[in-house]
Amino acid sequence: MPLDTAAIARALATTPGARSEGLETTHSLLCRREAPAFQRAAKAVGPGDRLIVACTQEARLFTELNDATAGATPVVERPIRFVNLRETGGWSRDAKAATPKMAALIAAAQLPDPAPVPGVGYRSAGRCLVVGDADGAQRAGALLADRLEVTLLIDGAAGTGMGSGALAQRRDLPLFAGRLTRVTGWLGAFEVQWSSANPIDLDLCTRCNACLDACPEGAIDFSYQIDLSRCGGHRDCVRVCDAAAAIDFERAPLHTDERFDLILDLRATPAFSQHQPPQGYFHVPPGSRQAAALGEAVLKLRELVGEFDKPKFFRYEQRLCAHSRNEQIGCSACIDVCSTSAIRSDASRKGKAKTEAAGGIVVEPHLCAGCGACTTVCPSGALSFAYPGPVDQGRRLQRLLATYAKAGGRDAMLLFHSEGAGATLIDELGRAARVDRDIQGVPARVIPLALWHTASVGIDLWLAAIAQGASQVRVLLTAEEAPEYRDALAAQMAQAQAILHGLGYAGEHLGLIEARDARDLAALDAALRVAPAQGVAQPTAVIAQADKRATLDVMLDHLLAQAPHRAERAAAQAKPIALPAAGSAFGAVVVDADKCTLCLSCVGACPENALGDNPEKPQLRFTERACVQCGLCATTCPEQAITLVPRLWLADEGRARRQPRVLHEVEPYRCIRCSKPFGTLKAIETMIGKLAGHPAFQGAGAERLKMCGDCRVIDLHSRTDEVRITDLPR
Repeated sequence: MPLDTAAIARALATTPGARSEGLETTHSLLCRREAPAFQRAAKAVGPGDRLIVACTQEARLFTELNDATAGATPVVERPIRFVNLRETGGWSRDAKAATPKMAALIAAAQLPDPAPVPGVGYRSAGRCLVVGDADGAQRAGALLADRLEVTLLIDGAAGTGMGSGALAQRRDLPLFAGRLTRVTGWLGAFEVQWSSANPIDLDLCTRCNACLDACPEGAIDFSYQIDLSRCGGHRDCVRVCDAAAAIDFERAPLHTDERFDLILDLRATPAFSQHQPPQGYFHVPPGSRQAAALGEAVLKLRELVGEFDKPKFFRYEQRLCAHSRNEQIGCSACIDVCSTSAIRSDASRKGKAKTEAAGGIVVEPHLCAGCGACTTVCPSGALSFAYPGPVDQGRRLQRLLATYAKAGGRDAMLLFHSEGAGATLIDELGRAARVDRDIQGVPARVIPLALWHTASVGIDLWLAAIAQGASQVRVLLTAEEAPEYRDALAAQMAQAQAILHGLGYAGEHLGLIEARDARDLAALDAALRVAPAQGVAQPTAVIAQADKRATLDVMLDHLLAQAPHRAERAAAQAKPIALPAAGSAFGAVVVDADKCTLCLSCVGACPENALGDNPEKPQLRFTERACVQCGLCATTCPEQAITLVPRLWLADEGRARRQPRVLHEVEPYRCIRCSKPFGTLKAIETMIGKLAGHPAFQGAGAERLKMCGDCRVIDLHSRTDEVRITDLPR
């Protein structure tokens, strides 16, 4: 591949924090004849420096070679960074123009590792439940028994056990028959329940086969379960099983609860319906591929004994959460999008102390797979992706785009893809360009960016990339992504694109690319060769911040300042940018003045303090910048007077949305006794109207409704004293 190391070195020299050592010589046979050059570099680079190899194909070889080199720092103390320059650009048809991209990828690889985050631990003793028909469960159990503590649960196809296969005569493994009714938990902590209504208890059965000979209807086979649809009720089987007492037609259905560390499910329908099942659970359905899939599952299960950990991928700040207040549900975007069912509502106040914050969610870290989709759809930033966090990702974006621009690159397109299937497709596209004339390969202006999961980056970082000089952002989706992720990413991209179009930027800046495997390489190739979109004239040097809303504010300010057609911009600002309703994190609140009584229930419900009152006068005030369109105000309002309007209002250079404005204001209602204001006219009139027929609020009681709290107490006690005096005996 063409490689201009001098140009790359010049670009790195002008990038703050980047270094260009080691670029003096280009190696084309480093994994073979030139391996000693790598060994010399490995010995020269200390624990505090970076050793970067621009080849991913032989990563394992270089890792082993480093640790085998005397005087080299071990990989555990100084990891090697591997960067793919070949498939990502060097093997493209326009590889000669890919130098800016190569410089950007090398510069980004020199960034420090993300800050460590807390871990989530698992402990497995190897207790494994295998559930399926008799043939499959016994076969799988035999493959696992030398490594794991296996229990077999025979789940009959018709609930009877018949036709599920013959049981072996030897009782090598604990074996039960029944119907799986409940499975919860994760690796090392599965709670399993099954029920059994068959008269034969397999735990007591000695498999002497006497019952098979005794049954005149042939209702018992070598599954050692009775087909009740064929049983004639002779009970000959009970008589011949007298010693073992394994057959009892009067036995109540048994419900068994057990704990397991691992589960191998061989049934057609899995125990977990979500896209991503818990770690430690493997589903291998019947079919033509069962043998191969079973082999893969068995190999993985055999390794899951011991202690394991993973990063805690998310951070949660309850004070920012807009899910619920006072048992009213608002935003549930994270719960709806989670493909592992790791997030549940915590809206109830039952059992909570008065000092505890109301509402919120609960995220089970053991179930979390680290997709980050919840953080992408969270409008308030209460959930944020932690490894790497927004600041680390923002620094990476800024380094990539700044180095690319300084090296002479233009119209950069960032291509977010997963580290697994996405990276594989990028490699296949690069290799295909070498042999297929119809495939162009990854274009020179397209910068691939690997993520732990494509759903972990959302609107804040997409707009940050555009503000930092990118022309476009694309997200590559493969079979790894759940359908919920596709919908969520599409909705968020529609929001971001509406904002950019509303600001006057032309073209399609954001989009999803779907490619499942190598059969879609032609479509992927075509999707990457689209015309650039209009970007900013002057990129911002500001990186993303830890707070999602703060990042959005900073990037929106820059995009507004750099918006095309500056002369027309002031007039356009007065008109808000309409946003799609789905997934909107920006918007206004409209109040119906005829319905609103200024009870201020909405103020107490608003989790972001977007709605507020005025201590001096009856007012409802609104700060548009703080609104996340959660809808709690609308669901809380007793008069149904509130409507949400998704939009982005940038009047007065965006300052107007930061200032509180009055949504509704009325004259105060004054106490009929002391004239002190204590409510609003509409609220008092509404209260009087609703209580007009109540016997406790007639005559003097009705008048007290028009008094402030102090006068009401005074009036009540004075009238009580009068009654007592007049009732005294003469």
